[in-house]
Amino acid sequence: MPKIGIIIDGNRIEVEQGTTILDTAKERGIYIPTLCYHESLEPYAACRLCTVEVSRGGRSKMVTACNYPLREEIEVKTDSERVRRIRRTIVELLLASCPNVKIIRDLAKEMDIEEPRFKKEENDCILCGLCVRACSEIVGVEAISFVGRGVDREVDTPFRVTSEACICCGSCAYVCPTGAIEIEDKDGVREIKKFHASQPLERCKVCSNYFAPRVQIDWMTKKLNLPRENFEVCPTCKP
Repeated sequence: MPKIGIIIDGNRIEVEQGTTILDTAKERGIYIPTLCYHESLEPYAACRLCTVEVSRGGRSKMVTACNYPLREEIEVKTDSERVRRIRRTIVELLLASCPNVKIIRDLAKEMDIEEPRFKKEENDCILCGLCVRACSEIVGVEAISFVGRGVDREVDTPFRVTSEACICCGSCAYVCPTGAIEIEDKDGVREIKKFHASQPLERCKVCSNYFAPRVQIDWMTKKLNLPRENFEVCPTCKP
């Protein structure tokens, strides 16, 4: 890829054309906060926390760093007064919506926000979409999605009923930044209460401990075109 020159936080550097601002910043140790970004998923720019200031030809605008590709010579400010003000407002809104979520409280503390100016609610989901994208892009089953509109928008299964597509793999919980999705393995069954999903667990052929949903093992066997016995031993007992 051809390289272009940009200025980021006052320093001129060369980057590969098409690289995002966020990736460029990360490579150079420049901190940009994110909540909806994951390196294994396509950028979504839902949380807006990665907002930075971009200038070219005497004009500046605010853009999200995670999905802004560098295609021309520009100046990027990742920590200007304008950027800090916008991020602070975003975190204040998130703190009002999810006052008991640790990662939100930590961000608020980082920005010296003690109490939000806005009315408090009791949510734990910030609609970042990481769980939806992981289910679709990585797992490939699309068991969950955004449902509802406006203030009623949330993540759930289609029509809010038990999804036959869910394999209870736990990818949604793994990428969730707020802990809104909890998994419980009990009495040989894995349950994801938020999405009305439960599946029986497989026992390890060596230690007899439950370790993965049977339907997940069947899915992996089919997707990877490998014998089922390759997935019948838990990670602890695998040689």
